[in-house]
Amino acid sequence: MKVHKVSPRSRNEQRKRHPPKNKWRVHNKKISNVDPSGLSSSPATAKLEHHLATRQKLKLKRLQKVYTKAVDLTLEDNHSVRAKGKVSAPVTLPQAHTNGGTEVEAASDSEDSQEWRSYAKSVLQNGMERRGGRENSAPAASEQLEDEELPGYHAQHDHVQNHTVLVLQQGQSLCFRGRCLLTCLSGRVEVLGFTIEQGQQPYPLFSPSSHCPLTITALGDCTPSTKNKKEGRLEAKAIVRKYLSSEPRKRLLSEVDSDSCVVLLQPLDTPLTRFLSSFSELSPLFDINSKELRSQAAVYDPALSAVGVTALRGPCRQGLVTSLSYREALSNLLSAWEGDFDRCPIVLVCGAKNSGKSTFNRHLINSLLNHTASVEYLECDLGQTEFTPPGCLSLSTVTEPLLGPPFTHQREPDHMVFYGQADCQADLDRYLDSLKTLWRHYSGENPIIINTMGWVKGHGFQLLLDLIRFFSVTHLVQLSYGDTPQCHSLTPEFLRSAQGWQTHPPSQPSITDEPVSHLSARSHVLLSVHSEFEGAGTSGEMRHQRSNELRDLALLGYFSHLQSSEPGPIRPLHCFTPYQVPHSAVAIGVTHCEVAPNHILYAANASLVGLCCLGEKVSGRGGPVLLSQVPICHCVGLGVLRGVDMARGLYFLVTPVPPAALRQVNCLLLGEIKMPKILFTTQHGVEMELPYVTTDYSFDITGAGKLHVFKRRTRTCFVNTKTNN
Repeated sequence: MKVHKVSPRSRNEQRKRHPPKNKWRVHNKKISNVDPSGLSSSPATAKLEHHLATRQKLKLKRLQKVYTKAVDLTLEDNHSVRAKGKVSAPVTLPQAHTNGGTEVEAASDSEDSQEWRSYAKSVLQNGMERRGGRENSAPAASEQLEDEELPGYHAQHDHVQNHTVLVLQQGQSLCFRGRCLLTCLSGRVEVLGFTIEQGQQPYPLFSPSSHCPLTITALGDCTPSTKNKKEGRLEAKAIVRKYLSSEPRKRLLSEVDSDSCVVLLQPLDTPLTRFLSSFSELSPLFDINSKELRSQAAVYDPALSAVGVTALRGPCRQGLVTSLSYREALSNLLSAWEGDFDRCPIVLVCGAKNSGKSTFNRHLINSLLNHTASVEYLECDLGQTEFTPPGCLSLSTVTEPLLGPPFTHQREPDHMVFYGQADCQADLDRYLDSLKTLWRHYSGENPIIINTMGWVKGHGFQLLLDLIRFFSVTHLVQLSYGDTPQCHSLTPEFLRSAQGWQTHPPSQPSITDEPVSHLSARSHVLLSVHSEFEGAGTSGEMRHQRSNELRDLALLGYFSHLQSSEPGPIRPLHCFTPYQVPHSAVAIGVTHCEVAPNHILYAANASLVGLCCLGEKVSGRGGPVLLSQVPICHCVGLGVLRGVDMARGLYFLVTPVPPAALRQVNCLLLGEIKMPKILFTTQHGVEMELPYVTTDYSFDITGAGKLHVFKRRTRTCFVNTKTNN
């Protein structure tokens, strides 16, 4: 290797000569040519391919000590590559960085090799350079190593069966973006608190860019085994031979030992993924996000990429960041269920917006499912629901782990009430009465988790006090962030004197049949959790992270149940044959505002409606049956009122609700929850004008635009400044 002399420069100028970061690595080796067939065809991946194809070759960094003779580096450090004997071709070595940024790219024999060896080894181990008895301190962490040590994953892909076998050592983890179907073949792994063991069913994993990435962590075997290490290693190798052909099997068997966890990863193709991929705006949803792209967090591994998984490196590799109080709260709640508490835990989780309530709930549910067959879940958050579309309050029994965000596990709850809005400020009493109706269906045999809204100020705080008293909460998890408390600490002493919306001190009895004297003596355990993840308390800044986008994703996940479970083309909503419902068989009402009776059908056309069941029979005389007030009744699901035929007196409904449940529906409730615009603007198979979409529209007409009111003040753009003379 030839090293040219350079003029001395200041430290600040040397720092500016860092080469561009190397984006992709495989087992700590640089990649110059990447096979595009191993990558997904998403736009984000295409950008990465283009970057790899067009990037320039890294320039040689200049050394501060100048030697004119070729040198030979034989480093025994863990971060180096050994070069034995003379070589005729240059050998690529890991970069060695000093304050000025030193990189050695080739090795050859030289009489000065010993001096260079000790110099480079001191740089790699100490991160500093000694000169003339003076010690220069290492730069900041962000400047020490531009190409940090990358995680090496031992994975091989079988092209015949189209799956990947991944070997993880105990304590090793894989933080990733994408989606896959995971089967544990040997050992135990943990994903978001849920332990997956050998012999269990495959579990779908969803790690989209809109949420915190998932992490697969290899665990040690907690049960004593009668097998010795040799027998365990042979058994693990036998599993690898079963799932891999001869060629990739040879490269993986050497990494398997008795303590290894062997995991099978398969591509995940579901009606949900196919439906979301049909929209160009959502096709990169399971790729790395813009922040991870800028920080070069993606690690290209052909075996993982073949099944739709992109490993992450650097700070993004942390995945879910849990504080000490977070882990202690989980431990206390698990102990309460295992018998350290006198009754079945009733856990209420509260906190301000973006404090991590939903993630904590999923983590807690998964942890409880390791010890019990089912967990109850009461949804009190109208905007960010877990199992149902937004605008619904529900009680669900959870038997499967939640290994993805809410839009990936939309399911039919046990009981549901359609409220019709993303918040409850318009009618607080109807909100509380709806929750009381749901609570009466709780059996009390399983632990229950109560999810609350992020509204913890004013009336929202009073509602929170009511819920604690109504449901006789045993454990209250209060999440906070930053140094400033978002609301008052909800201690038992504070609740004895606090004023609720419907309850007043002293505490009112709960909505159970137990004696008042016994209820008044009860108290709850307060578990304060301080969220320390990045961005706690702030709304998402990237795509698909804002609250309205998450609501749209939940609705898309709900209506993806209309698609066929078999692979095939995606059918848009206008291609489904609607149900015909007579006007006289169902009543129709509006939940969120007053609408003139002769305008209700105009407002309901092409809108989202709740399919509800009234306790009384509905009968009309030819025309539509209108409700004078909003009822609190059971809801079986949501549908799209595709059209109204006044001549024949029919409603046309499209819904994923099965016909057996539809026979009980006799009420349609129109709420403020709107259909995602993408369903109207992207309708495949339409050659003429798109249904329900028009460009011939004037916003100058009175009432054409929605009047937004903020803090009881009309926005200035809607104020008429003209005065009549």
